[in-house]
Amino acid sequence: MLRSLDISDMLIIDRLSLDLGGGLNVLTGETGAGKSILLDSLGFVLGWRGRAALVRSGAAQGQVTATFDLPDGHPAHAVLSDAGIEAEDGELLLRRVNTADGRKTAWVNGTRVSGDTLRALSDTLLELHGQHDDRGLLDPRGHRALLDAFVGAGPAAAKVRATWRAVAAARSDLTQAREAIEALRAEEEYLRHNTAELEELDPQPGEDATLDAERRRMQGAERVRHDVARALEGLGPSGAEAAMTDAARWLEGARDGAGEVLDAPLAALDRALAELSEAQAGVEDALDALDFDPSELERTEERLFALRGLARKHGVVPDDLSAFAVDLRDRLDKLDGSARGLSDLEAALTAAQADYDVAAAKLSELRREGAARLDVAMAGELAPLKMERAVFTTLVEPADPGPEGTETVTFQVATNPGAPSGPLSKIASGGELSRFLLALKVCLTGGDRARTLIFDEIDRGVGGATADAVGRRLKALADGGQVLVVTHSPQVAALGAHHWRVEKRVEGEITLSRVVPVARRDRIDEIARMLSGDSVTDAARAAAEALLDAA
Repeated sequence: MLRSLDISDMLIIDRLSLDLGGGLNVLTGETGAGKSILLDSLGFVLGWRGRAALVRSGAAQGQVTATFDLPDGHPAHAVLSDAGIEAEDGELLLRRVNTADGRKTAWVNGTRVSGDTLRALSDTLLELHGQHDDRGLLDPRGHRALLDAFVGAGPAAAKVRATWRAVAAARSDLTQAREAIEALRAEEEYLRHNTAELEELDPQPGEDATLDAERRRMQGAERVRHDVARALEGLGPSGAEAAMTDAARWLEGARDGAGEVLDAPLAALDRALAELSEAQAGVEDALDALDFDPSELERTEERLFALRGLARKHGVVPDDLSAFAVDLRDRLDKLDGSARGLSDLEAALTAAQADYDVAAAKLSELRREGAARLDVAMAGELAPLKMERAVFTTLVEPADPGPEGTETVTFQVATNPGAPSGPLSKIASGGELSRFLLALKVCLTGGDRARTLIFDEIDRGVGGATADAVGRRLKALADGGQVLVVTHSPQVAALGAHHWRVEKRVEGEITLSRVVPVARRDRIDEIARMLSGDSVTDAARAAAEALLDAA
């Protein structure tokens, strides 16, 4: 419930404090006094999009503060929780500032918030309706949502939307799979030929470098082997070995005459012969290692050229041929398994479609049953509004399946017996539209009193007993909750539990607006003014008093 509204420096309001209560709150005043400014200011603090320039001329900034009572379980708690804000002792304080240069800043319970958070809160706190309100009543696109709200079809509608998304996803998966398979089929011959060619060659990572090194080794082996063989010959029995052996023999022969002086050279020569023998063995091993079969060189070159040829053909480096072959095999396997894969995806689409059909059928049943109940409820509400001869029909017609179900919903009316029915916007007059809106709101609200309802001149175009009936429906709608109505109807004003008058005054060259509470005597005068105009007569006062007594 909206408990208070404080406004400073907004349009023609310099300072204003309005304390509201439960039940029916009425706001009256002459045309142009500033009633719409109150609603603009309230919309501003709630984050609604409205006038661009709201700051009073000459002021640096304008500010609006709204205080709401927030009982446990109120839907606004969920929005506050998502924004990381706690309700303080069952109170919600919204404050928003608009500077003269257009910047806007908002706080909720002292925490700075975005306009999106304000608007999310406003959806749970307040509803605004007017005679030309087309946010659902006149726009057929909103009728289905209104019917769903009346019948409590929210969970069923959510199920339909979820199953529709599942159908769309399954259909997309199937379409993509079919397109992918068609693309693969277009290159099937290429895949099979090249996969076979690569699998036959069986390239291995690093093989190119290994083969190239082996090829180079064998190409240089003949020249190297010749030099190694000459070295072995120089070390052998006809070379160094023979010379060292002869030297050792000569020294041995001379030892007897030379004595110990030859011991060291002979020992060194023995060691040298041993090292020479080891060197010979190493060179012989090297010579064996350099030995190769010319046909092996030919085979190595053939494989190396084959690897490099395939790499050039497919635009990859030789070391990537193995991975490329795996990719081709995967694509070919996907093509070979496409029939099974498509079958699975088709089965998934069929199952998703079946789930959607079941959910949509349940929602359709709820809507058709709810349409009949809404028509009966509307007939019961229209009678007290002096429209007992009007016929309200909720038309539920088949439509192409979609996320909102398989039907359209249209509200149609026939305002007089024998008259054709048609859309509200084309059949009902302004006053009739007001009463249809009020009756529909009464039907849709039911026991929900969480939000404050604001009706802006919804009674325009009606008077007398009809205006009284409108007022009594507003009063009934406010029972246990809160309704704020901007009205020019004395019958409606008389039924208010709380009454304020909007006044405009001129101070010097400045026009200002204020709101004053209207007590019993002043209330008689205000309602008398609404009855008779500027000249308030005793008869008008008596009529006003009678209205208040009847209320």
